[in-house]
Amino acid sequence: MTESNQPATSVPPARHTVVVPNSIDMVTLLGPGDEHLGLIEKRFGCEVHVRGNRITISGDPREVALAERLMDELVAILRTGQGITPEVVERVEAMLRAETATSERPADVLSLNILSNRGRSIRPKTLNQKRYVETIDQHTITFGIGPAGTGKTYLAMAKAVQALQAKQVNRIILTRPAVEAGERLGYLPGTLSEKIDPYLRPLYDALHDMLDPESIPKLLAAGTIEVAPLAYMRGRSLNDSFIILDEAQNTTPEQMKMFLTRLGFGSKIVVTGDVTQVDLPSGTSSGLRIVEGILDGVEDLAFVRLTSHDVVRHKLVARIVAAYDEFDARIIQRKGTAAGSRFEQ
Repeated sequence: MTESNQPATSVPPARHTVVVPNSIDMVTLLGPGDEHLGLIEKRFGCEVHVRGNRITISGDPREVALAERLMDELVAILRTGQGITPEVVERVEAMLRAETATSERPADVLSLNILSNRGRSIRPKTLNQKRYVETIDQHTITFGIGPAGTGKTYLAMAKAVQALQAKQVNRIILTRPAVEAGERLGYLPGTLSEKIDPYLRPLYDALHDMLDPESIPKLLAAGTIEVAPLAYMRGRSLNDSFIILDEAQNTTPEQMKMFLTRLGFGSKIVVTGDVTQVDLPSGTSSGLRIVEGILDGVEDLAFVRLTSHDVVRHKLVARIVAAYDEFDARIIQRKGTAAGSRFEQ
């Protein structure tokens, strides 16, 4: 058997034509000034030409096939009545490139409406976020663990408001541990309430996105919505409530146990946190870091992990999170190498 001396032939370019249904507005699909079209050309390295409602894509066969599928997903999103932005185009592309055998269509992920308020809809923006939302529906206790900007608290609050509006619960309880990140409560000016308020402010901010601002003081006064430090949960049994513990990495193991055992009949709990941002004093274990090892396998309880790929803040936030993850991995690798060297000696 002899080897062929013929040079490897390059894959010939492909050319596909997508026919957009007449019901779809081409300007909305392609973006103002063809912004979306230009983004697709850049991301897929393809040439895209439009004539009427026919879009012709030319280039590498794999990239052309992917771009064609992206067009199909954008059309499906438009059919739901949702608009398209450059961010949507990039998220659809990311989902298609990361697709697995069990992946859902990007259009189904980006069109799942959790809550609408003042013309603004809250939806998951990544496949992991959709799974997180579905897990909250399916379990009594859900742990959402991931870095800043992954929507873990925001989506949990949207589900809480949705449950309240649907009368599935009678009240929402939002809580976080009042742990100092470089400042001591005692040194801050004002009353105890004023000292604690900065720790709870992010929760109030999210509420204002989801409810009419004028209704929030009434709901707070009536106890329908309660925002309080974790210490206020001790000794209570919380029935018919949607309870969210935010910044759970700053709980001690004892506080975590105390909180989880507050669960009453007809209630649901979501615990959110980032185990890489613990502000507890040195030598104090994080309740969130050890809880999975304790509760793994417990029925009706689930853990969902979000990553830098699920960051939905400014693009730079995702890059920062990814850079820190890589840095931490290098530190762990160095420590492991050093320990191995000592063992060999």
